[in-house]
Amino acid sequence: MAHRQRRPATVEETKALAHPLRLRILRLCGQQELTNKQLAERLGRDPGTVLYHVRQLASAGFLEPGEVRTGASGALEKPYRSTGMSWWLDGPLADSGLVANTAPLEAFQEELQEAGPESVQTYARFALHLSPEDVAELDRRIGAVLDEYVATDDERRDQPLHGGIIVVHRLKE
Repeated sequence: MAHRQRRPATVEETKALAHPLRLRILRLCGQQELTNKQLAERLGRDPGTVLYHVRQLASAGFLEPGEVRTGASGALEKPYRSTGMSWWLDGPLADSGLVANTAPLEAFQEELQEAGPESVQTYARFALHLSPEDVAELDRRIGAVLDEYVATDDERRDQPLHGGIIVVHRLKE
């Protein structure tokens, strides 16, 4: 993977990433090329609903079509793959009028339920007193470590696939 730099998400990109099903589609198409039918089966959703979300992701540049192939029944299939672009976006935009949503949390919860409780490898739950500058520095440092792993992930494709999420939120006082 070529070295990429983070950049702010556009309003269109932020909207495209604001739905848990679209985030799950991105995750699955990041693992392998999948057709709309395969995605619908894997996610237990109606193919028409999945196609709507696939088109939203493709329009925003997060999915791209793979090579058309012949399926098991002899029909032509159009698979999709993730462009990997979503990782390198910062968002949501503070001045876009869009507020942070819980789509990533919902998508993660669905993935975790699907994988089962025995899939959890490690976790850390914490409460810290942080200034806005501390939050920004924590985000920068965690992001830098994750960016290193994301940038070199192709080198470890023979290893088991792991997912995770890091969320820092302000606790109600």
